[in-house]
Amino acid sequence: MLFNSIDFAIFIPVVFALYWIVKSKEIKAQNALLLIASYTFYAFWDWRFLSLIVFSSLTDYIIGNRLSETTNKSHRKLLLITSISANIGLLGFFKYCNFFIDSFVDVFSFFGTDLDPNRLNIILPIGISFYTFQTLSYTIDVHNNKIKATKDWLSFFCFVSFFPQLVAGPIERAKNLLPQFHKKRVFDRYKAVDGLRQILWGLFKKVVVADNCAFYVNQIFNDAESHSGSTLFLGAILFAFQIYGDFSGYSDIAIGTARLFGFNFKQNFAFPYFSRDIAEFWRRWHMSLSTWFRDYLYIPLGGSRVKTGNKIRNIFIIFLVSGFWHGANYTFIIWGILNALYFLPLLLLNKNRQHLEVVAKGNLFPSINEITAMLLTFIATVFAWIFFRAESVSDAIIYIKNIFSKSFFTRPAFLDEEKMLLALGFIIMLLILEWLQRGTKHALEKFALNWPMPIRFAFYYCIAIIIFLFGGREQEFIYFQF
Repeated sequence: MLFNSIDFAIFIPVVFALYWIVKSKEIKAQNALLLIASYTFYAFWDWRFLSLIVFSSLTDYIIGNRLSETTNKSHRKLLLITSISANIGLLGFFKYCNFFIDSFVDVFSFFGTDLDPNRLNIILPIGISFYTFQTLSYTIDVHNNKIKATKDWLSFFCFVSFFPQLVAGPIERAKNLLPQFHKKRVFDRYKAVDGLRQILWGLFKKVVVADNCAFYVNQIFNDAESHSGSTLFLGAILFAFQIYGDFSGYSDIAIGTARLFGFNFKQNFAFPYFSRDIAEFWRRWHMSLSTWFRDYLYIPLGGSRVKTGNKIRNIFIIFLVSGFWHGANYTFIIWGILNALYFLPLLLLNKNRQHLEVVAKGNLFPSINEITAMLLTFIATVFAWIFFRAESVSDAIIYIKNIFSKSFFTRPAFLDEEKMLLALGFIIMLLILEWLQRGTKHALEKFALNWPMPIRFAFYYCIAIIIFLFGGREQEFIYFQF
């Protein structure tokens, strides 16, 4: 079920009404409703894969409780290894099996031996990369005595499968989300209204910005050799805004929806395209995944408090794993390597934490140096996104090669230039609103709150009208494939 579908528009009010009707009863009644709603939500895609969510939930629920019952180090280590093996094993089979088969064949072909193995017809279950990491973080935290295991199976199953963030995050930690299923939820009008504003902004980013960009991005990337360098360059920029509008839009809708039910998720995007270096970008982009890799991979490897050689190793490991997490394709690995190369000089010069405050804090306009830093960071990010979007490494190389041709200095050409200008206008609208609200959690959190009510609601209705009139063709969220 897509957030931008009629099905969801019917689903959410029904669940919302039923949820708050049972508010006066036991918390278990609300949790049971949420679990049924979450499984129904996922079953709209393919009910057969619900068994994987149940298996992952049951495995880590049992292992978490076993960890709390024993102090034997070897036993605890074996339990942790079992959890990691079960979850990563499932993820590896569904996501990477054919990749490793193809890589195995490529190695033999390189040495002159042709193999013709049968590829498995494997469907990648939506959301498996997200809920797998969510349950893993629970088991690891219980093992490390950072949280206590829960005896409440219903709350734990809800934590794993809560429908707003089930298929594309944010990847919530048990420390933040699980206790919220144990507490009584009381309807908070302010929280619900803010959730609706965030949903509205998320829909604008997804339906208006991302889906309109997608039409041209698909057209350009699918036939790069037929377009001029200037068109290809603009196409890469459009993809940067497509993936941002698509993924951060999903996160906004997920976070806003959770607030309707009295839950608080962590912020997942913090206006990353206003970053002044790549380190700041990764503190602001897909924050739930970045912090997951930091806490469960980078720090256990020694982080930055090790010798220089190990620092370099750790940076490449975390970005390579991040790239591989996104998909079974060498393009994602190269994307990860590029980001590691961007990040490395900042780390070695101890400048990776020089931009912790919001850019141009307290000022309406940034300085020349800040503008330059943001542009350079954005261009570097766009260049890496080409590999992320391309179907193969060779396609990405052709794309980049054609950008740096004489045709780069020609006028970009599109099938429908009026719609292209409209799409660019929506991107500018996005940038202006987010720049003005760059210190908040989402662009509509505080914007227009001081305006008179009729004007404020007229503004919200204008956004809603833009969504209905100018929304692009309905498309799945990009991160569903990861």
